[in-house]
Amino acid sequence: MTVLEDRIEMADTDANTKRLDEWFERLERMPVPEGFRVEIVGGNVHMTPQRDTHWEIIRRIVRAIEDRFGMDVRVFSDVRIDFPGHQNGFCPDVVKLRDSAEKDGQGRWHHEDAEFVAEVISKGTAANDYGPKKTAYATAEVPVYVIADPYRGRCYIHTDPKGGNYATCTRVDFGTELDLTGTIIDLTLKTDDFPRD
Repeated sequence: MTVLEDRIEMADTDANTKRLDEWFERLERMPVPEGFRVEIVGGNVHMTPQRDTHWEIIRRIVRAIEDRFGMDVRVFSDVRIDFPGHQNGFCPDVVKLRDSAEKDGQGRWHHEDAEFVAEVISKGTAANDYGPKKTAYATAEVPVYVIADPYRGRCYIHTDPKGGNYATCTRVDFGTELDLTGTIIDLTLKTDDFPRD
């Protein structure tokens, strides 16, 4: 990469962040109904209601991570993190950050610190989780990306990010353990109690 290309990329990133900041500031002033999740994927605003099925799966994943790493682990749900690509202000269902992660000057976490992301499928935004978000997570080199799909009753474990895609995808039906022991997360996640829609 040349110095000029590097500067152009930095300017594009700064402009992207400023636009995302403006969008999120506007969204914070809007009367978003309680219980709705808002994020920006590819410059498009998506607002989805949180369902009990959705939350139960998220809670079980967070609890497994806390059981494995302790209560001080940096694990979050629905917290804005800007990911690579055109205006991607995601609020992952579950994200685990490395222990050394620190916020930037605006009080936000860096996508480079994400070690694990899990998204639970919602009907209205499933295409995002399987498509542009998966691409963004792979581009950001998030080592492990899990999609939990209560409509199909299965999970997809994506690992080995390379060139904007995941080299490995493992399908696991609900009721079968997700074996993540060979990954950075190093745990086994039980799916017996994952509810279905």
